[in-house]
Amino acid sequence: MRFVQLTPPGSACSIALGQGIIDTEPGSLGGLQLVVDDVDAAHADLAQRGVEVSEVQDLLWGSFVFFSDPDGNRWSVQQVTPRTAAGS
Repeated sequence: MRFVQLTPPGSACSIALGQGIIDTEPGSLGGLQLVVDDVDAAHADLAQRGVEVSEVQDLLWGSFVFFSDPDGNRWSVQQVTPRTAAGS
């Protein structure tokens, strides 16, 4: 088993990448999601690094960009839309 564990500063969550961690084929994972404070900045960073990333899509529950990693796994990056109290 070989892996690298990535933990963003201040995060309680990590992503582990490597060999021998799971039994699935490379590129078979979908629905992987990251949440960011600024989806436009994430989009610009991914595009600047040469990642083929979708345009920002604004939905009622957040703004998203989508991309596939080099193995073909599908990711979404979300900026959560703040919820307002009813009647405000």
